[in-house]
Amino acid sequence: MSASVDPVSRPAVVTRFAPSPTGFLHIGGARTALFNWLLARRAGGRFLLRIEDTDRARSTQPAIDAILEGLRWLGLDWDGDAVFQFQRADRHAEVANALLATGHAYRCYATAAELEAMRAEQKANKQPLRYDGRWRDRDPAEAPPGAPFVIRLRAEQTGATTIHDRVQGDVTVQNAELDDMILLRSDGTPTYMLAVVVDDHDMGVTHVVRGDDHLNNAFRQLGIIRAMGWPEPIYAHIPLIHGPDGAKLSKRHGALGVEAYRDELGILPEALGNYLLRLGWGHGDTDIIDRDAATRLFDLADVGRSPSRTDAKKLENLNGHYIREADDARLVDLVAPRIAGLIGRDLSEPDRDLLRRGMPELKPRARDLNDLADGALFLFRTRPLEMDDKANALLQGEAPALLASIADELAAVGTWDVAGVEAALRAVAERAGLGLGKVAQPLRAALTGRTTSPGIFDVLALLGRKESLDRIGDRIATATAQ
Repeated sequence: MSASVDPVSRPAVVTRFAPSPTGFLHIGGARTALFNWLLARRAGGRFLLRIEDTDRARSTQPAIDAILEGLRWLGLDWDGDAVFQFQRADRHAEVANALLATGHAYRCYATAAELEAMRAEQKANKQPLRYDGRWRDRDPAEAPPGAPFVIRLRAEQTGATTIHDRVQGDVTVQNAELDDMILLRSDGTPTYMLAVVVDDHDMGVTHVVRGDDHLNNAFRQLGIIRAMGWPEPIYAHIPLIHGPDGAKLSKRHGALGVEAYRDELGILPEALGNYLLRLGWGHGDTDIIDRDAATRLFDLADVGRSPSRTDAKKLENLNGHYIREADDARLVDLVAPRIAGLIGRDLSEPDRDLLRRGMPELKPRARDLNDLADGALFLFRTRPLEMDDKANALLQGEAPALLASIADELAAVGTWDVAGVEAALRAVAERAGLGLGKVAQPLRAALTGRTTSPGIFDVLALLGRKESLDRIGDRIATATAQ
């Protein structure tokens, strides 16, 4: 007989994100959280957070803090307080004992040595390695007095179970392939498989959206749900994220935590959120989808079945887009600490105001916050500027004489603004019989120490009359001294 799972859709949508706090919030987990958040928010439902900290040896407070901070940074707010799984161990044991009382579970007294021998025999006979049910129908009285035992689920042995997964489609497993899994260990602690089911039920979770590496677990967990007579959730198992080479994402691909994208790579949260959204979900050919649009459009039917691949270039392009769209004052707050780290001092209020005024010219050139800080560095460098090799090459030969002509013309500018300095430079170019670019190149090198910068007129306007003329004068003096 076949048992089919096709839950009736409930009015309320309740999703959850349930990370284990054994490390940083990696992008796979962040994407799972995002999909759960979007599904709940679109339906006006609830998005819950559960910290699965039952592995006491590996769960750490810094990891918990990193997860919470990462979710907040990404704008994935959860409803109510976070649930900590370890604190619910008594409730998990209560359910295991309830299953024992109704005959849906039983005590297993098999020793570690016996189980090892069982697995060795199965391996030798090339059989699947699974518990053979040796205590399933035995009388517990046959066990030695006081012998330790575990509580195992009495799983269905005949028929098949089909899950109508919202991403994977119909998936069927023969019940004979599912062994009697442990619910409660001999020391009375619950297993992960039991704890997850109990917590999802008690939290009212209606939709379980998680990685497809948990798909096999769903069939085993359904045994507990059915034995307790609880409502069955709607399942959606999303493919894992792979590296650009198609292999499972790992450290060798540079797999990073969310905080590294923020702190080391200078990625904006809205860019990373958009990027994660498009790793496995799509809406036509549209790449740029902000959070509001994503909340309106998100549907599990649009999640692909194939693993998605990371694409650093796509993230870079998205981040550049969101930097260009970002509020200038916000970017100043984000970039100022990075600049301070480069120049060895905090930015003053006048410095911050200068950075804000320069932001419209700086941000179109930046791919990330590090780029933005580096591009703004010329505004705060101390004289005499250190020249990079390319800039130094532009300041040889006739360049000092040209700089002297530029300095004379700029010194006579009445109103120091973009229009005023542009007119002066065009006059120098015309007198020298040069294209404007030939005038701008050595001037840019003298003003910034580099060969790339915002437009030369904007550079002059931002630096101001005195600083601009002083920097040009430094280069002329250096040439004269040589």
